[in-house]
Amino acid sequence: MGSLSYNLDGKVAIVTGGTRGIGLAIAQELLNQHAKVVICARKQEGLDRVKEMLKAGDNLLTCVAHIAKEDDVNALVDAAVQKYSAVDILINNVGMNLMTGSLVDVELSAWQKIIDSNLTGTFLVSKKVGAIMRQQKRGKIVSISSVAGRLASPGMNVYGIAKAGVEMMTKNLAVELAPFNVQVNAVAPGMVRTDFSKPFWSNEAIHDMVVKNIPMGRIAEIDEVVHPVLFLASDGARYITGQTIVIDGGASIL
Repeated sequence: MGSLSYNLDGKVAIVTGGTRGIGLAIAQELLNQHAKVVICARKQEGLDRVKEMLKAGDNLLTCVAHIAKEDDVNALVDAAVQKYSAVDILINNVGMNLMTGSLVDVELSAWQKIIDSNLTGTFLVSKKVGAIMRQQKRGKIVSISSVAGRLASPGMNVYGIAKAGVEMMTKNLAVELAPFNVQVNAVAPGMVRTDFSKPFWSNEAIHDMVVKNIPMGRIAEIDEVVHPVLFLASDGARYITGQTIVIDGGASIL
């Protein structure tokens, strides 16, 4: 990853789902930028592995939390405030997808699981942290959306619906929190080379079909999502709010 500086020294950041993929890369770069980072995940083993890997000492706090459960969210944010006295940045990164058939055939249990993880969880964490930022009169919230939230995506329809909800939540929060010097934005990546999307990009036929529609001729690397997120979390983006930056190599402009 490049050596760009975002002037985040001493900032306190919560990253949901920070044990792998984009979330882990964001947490790692925040630490590189001398921020204090709180990450959560549903399993202690993943948090222990990351704590050992990052070796960030007192600048990293890990918490077991299921973000679709309000009690877990409250405990997570309370622990962050107790340790670091503030929350300057929230990165809503937790997300999950199940391959789904036609919407008319989707089981309610699958719908609920995908909506809970991607939308309800983002709402609960944003609600808790947003109230703190409103009181502080400062803060940055950045959510990870997806191009699937903007274009009909066969097989990812419920996931796309949830991400479309995240983008509308971003706009509403931005309007409501703007008077309190809190900026709320999102990024919407296309396909990124992560384990999350490996079933797609590791399949040559699917990969070639996707890349064919990307003007830049390739899928995104993780750091190409991380840097826009950190920019939105920095003072360089202090007059940007309610926006979603699409990170898709130009695919959506065709």
